[in-house]
Amino acid sequence: MKEERKRLGRLKRLEKIRSIAKQTAAVEAAQAESTLTQLRALSDRTRRMAADYANRREADDGAALRQVGRFVSGLQAISRTTDGDALRAQSIADAKQRELAEAERRRAAIEERAELQARLIAKASEQPVLTSRKGSGTGLE
Repeated sequence: MKEERKRLGRLKRLEKIRSIAKQTAAVEAAQAESTLTQLRALSDRTRRMAADYANRREADDGAALRQVGRFVSGLQAISRTTDGDALRAQSIADAKQRELAEAERRRAAIEERAELQARLIAKASEQPVLTSRKGSGTGLE
């Protein structure tokens, strides 16, 4: 019985550790999702800015037109770089979500084992119901 209680204590401690690991994974997943959202917004905004500047036609001379062209080209390069960063952030966010799901599965498995152990201990500590002894032989005795 003492061993059973020690085992339950170990399982409870392990469950707490797994719960903390799950919380950490959740925070990391949320941060990855936030980074992804920010990068997507930045990419969209940069792309819109490049399109807006590319559509401008009020250049006074060739130098101004060339300057706007270089600026638009720079914005497009930034947008492409940010798109690549967003793709990497998407991969990271997906991986963090998988890690979170795995952490939850591990925590739930330990929780199940701890509950089973607690039920076994409770069942073992129950007092058996004493009943009258059943007679042997025939009913004619």
